[in-house]
Amino acid sequence: MINSFRIEEHKTVAVDKPAAGTWVNVLPPLKQEEFSELSDALEIPIDFLKDSLDIDERSRYEIEDETKLIVIKTPTENNSFNESDAFYITIPICIILTNKQIVTVNSFENEAIKKFLNSFQNRRPDKMNMMVLKIFEKITANFQEHLKEINMRRNTLEQRLYASNRNEELLQLMRIQKSLVYFLTALRSNELLMMKMARTDFLKLSDTEKDFLDDLVIETSQALETAQTYTNILSSTMDAYASIISNNQNAVLKRLSTLTIFLSIPVFIASVYGMNVPLPFQDSHFAFWIPLSFSLIILAYVIFYYFKQAKK
Repeated sequence: MINSFRIEEHKTVAVDKPAAGTWVNVLPPLKQEEFSELSDALEIPIDFLKDSLDIDERSRYEIEDETKLIVIKTPTENNSFNESDAFYITIPICIILTNKQIVTVNSFENEAIKKFLNSFQNRRPDKMNMMVLKIFEKITANFQEHLKEINMRRNTLEQRLYASNRNEELLQLMRIQKSLVYFLTALRSNELLMMKMARTDFLKLSDTEKDFLDDLVIETSQALETAQTYTNILSSTMDAYASIISNNQNAVLKRLSTLTIFLSIPVFIASVYGMNVPLPFQDSHFAFWIPLSFSLIILAYVIFYYFKQAKK
């Protein structure tokens, strides 16, 4: 699906065909015919349009025939039905700059482009460099919002985890850990992309735009540090919970071993009096009660001695 927008009288207006000074946004479902038509209409290399289809595409930029391509990663919710998959993944957004238009290509719907569209009336499509930087800003803000959501979810799951021994919370923490791995990889890639763009002046930015890009680099670095911090906290939590499980298991095994020792005493005495040999008191009317009483007395002494030693 291809949408084109431009500003008319300070309002965002959808247009049928892309023209000079418009923003062209390509959303799923993506068709090969649409790619070919858009490539011919805007004179864009078709590979630039298809790069967004590769979910593992790294953040980078390149130029071909005066057409510039910028690929940057953005977070999005994972709609997978597999319960072991990450809550969030990262997907590429392709930003293509021609002499007349700015084109964005998305393999999935994402919040960054939606927010950019909602604030499009404040943009200037003819100032494509600032448009690119504003998209970067929305992507960085999207990372920070998802990191806050992940941290809140992590805190909730940790409280549940310490109050119970269910595997459900542990599985969800693993899904959060996978999400953070995606975020760390994407944020590092985005940070390197912005730093390289600032160093090489790929977009030919003005002084104001350079300052804005420097601020975006700082915000991306902060988001990267936040993701790293949450990853370290989550790893420590998982290790601590593994130690707790191990300690609980040792305590249970200790109780079971103690109970086995306690029960072995009356079992031993009963097995002795079950032999087919002459035994003391076998002809007495109290032949059952005497061994039973003797077993209980020894068992009571052993239990008393055990708890006395345990208190020391």
